[in-house]
Amino acid sequence: MRAGAIFDMDGLLFDTELVYNQEWYYIAELYGLKVDPAMLDELRGTNGTRMSEIVNTYWPRVDAKKLTDELFAHAIVTLSKQVPMKPGVVELLEYLKQHAVRMAVASSAPMELIKSNLRLAGIADYFDAVVSGEQVEHGKPFPDIFLLAAQKLNLQAQDCYVFEDGINGVRAGIQAGCSTIMVPDLVPPTKELYEQCTGIYPSLHAVLHALQTNTC
Repeated sequence: MRAGAIFDMDGLLFDTELVYNQEWYYIAELYGLKVDPAMLDELRGTNGTRMSEIVNTYWPRVDAKKLTDELFAHAIVTLSKQVPMKPGVVELLEYLKQHAVRMAVASSAPMELIKSNLRLAGIADYFDAVVSGEQVEHGKPFPDIFLLAAQKLNLQAQDCYVFEDGINGVRAGIQAGCSTIMVPDLVPPTKELYEQCTGIYPSLHAVLHALQTNTC
């Protein structure tokens, strides 16, 4: 078993990708824009400049940063009412804790939103470090966020698992040199990821079983 485990947040720990979809439709309605579902898929796991570039590809005339700031501000309000946790989260975190695995969250979301979600879900104390996409120059699919998370755990990247649901995040984990495990959410894995991932599992329960049986 690896000494560290780095978790993505949206779509992995929390069933929030559909929440973000709804938030983008809210923003679109607010500004009289039309949502292309392909934009939503491209945006998953991104932040900062890359997120703005994607937004402006589909909505060329908008102030992308202003819109994304509004989206995250509204998402904080929405998720303050309920943070839907994925099945198997607590069981997996407990197992890793019992085996003295150091844990971090590395999410493209703003730090305020990450900490709020972890606190409201009651799982903040499991994590030794929290890293936001705001803290790195290049967001996913670049490896920066996972390299920083490993550093904050005082570990080498190759000594860490990365648990991800999204294609951008999985590519970032692989580039960082982590043992990258995918639990797909809304977007299925590509053939390339099947060849490069340490494992692809249908649920966190399946990941836990794989760890318990030393099959990943």
